[in-house]
Amino acid sequence: MVQARLRERLLLAAAAHDSLVLADATLRAALDGSRPLRPGELAALQGSPLTLRRFRHLALARRQALAPRWAGSTGMLRAADSGGAPARLVTDDGHWTLHFVAQDGHWQVILQLDPGAPFAAALLRDAPPLRVTDGAGNTLLQGRLDADGECEAPWPGALAPAAHLQAHGAAFTVAPAAGQP
Repeated sequence: MVQARLRERLLLAAAAHDSLVLADATLRAALDGSRPLRPGELAALQGSPLTLRRFRHLALARRQALAPRWAGSTGMLRAADSGGAPARLVTDDGHWTLHFVAQDGHWQVILQLDPGAPFAAALLRDAPPLRVTDGAGNTLLQGRLDADGECEAPWPGALAPAAHLQAHGAAFTVAPAAGQP
């Protein structure tokens, strides 16, 4: 681990009279596998810390561009739900769970991200504001995920969760709260 860091530091250190020796198109072609670097290009890359830094930047940008993006998930009360208090509801894609916990005569709602979701790492890293709405568009929960992938808030409805959701379309949506603090 330490050796890898030292090697990377040496490779990326500034060199006198260094310049970009390979075009971005050549570097991108090497990254996507459409054209491997020729021996002379590989030697030029290894001999130019500036070009190596550019190659690394393009590689990171490519990885980020290919990362799965999440725009929202929906779920609903199922026909088999008894009308009693649901312990939990899961989105149709299985990436989110809403937990309902009764505490001192009140309800808490907890949004939980499945750590196996393809976008989980990005959401935990970036911590964007999220919003859970019912089928009528009313906000049930809004906030950011904590380090455990959860967000908790008091239940906002006057009715218990099952009755509220049933009265408001029997559905819910988890989505980014664009433009919200």
